[in-house]
Amino acid sequence: MKYKITLQNKVYEVEVVKGEATLLAEYEAKSPVATAPTPVATPTAAPVAAPQAVASGAGKPVPCPLGGLVVELKCKIGDTVKQNDVIMVVEAMKMENDISAPFEGKVVAIHVQKGSSVQAGDILIELA
Repeated sequence: MKYKITLQNKVYEVEVVKGEATLLAEYEAKSPVATAPTPVATPTAAPVAAPQAVASGAGKPVPCPLGGLVVELKCKIGDTVKQNDVIMVVEAMKMENDISAPFEGKVVAIHVQKGSSVQAGDILIELA
């Protein structure tokens, strides 16, 4: 399968075959990708409300470093976070992982919510 991953304004095109990843291309992103991930429903999952978000491009995107399930949000729109503050918790492989702010800023958009399924590179929040 081929994937496009945007991370820190760089786009990486990757092909994965039988567990081996090959980098096909790397280039600067034209504009930050700010799409909300599509939640994956499971038989035991409760219905989830639409994620909070504001106009795309309102801030600098913070991508998810790993795929998993958002189990806790530790910030809300309008909060000011410092670099390395925990902004949310993502469960991956039955482990809870603290996701920290890579830089200081004010939360202007949240693109996920508790119960959202996320992939590496998905935009979690935007900071201004």
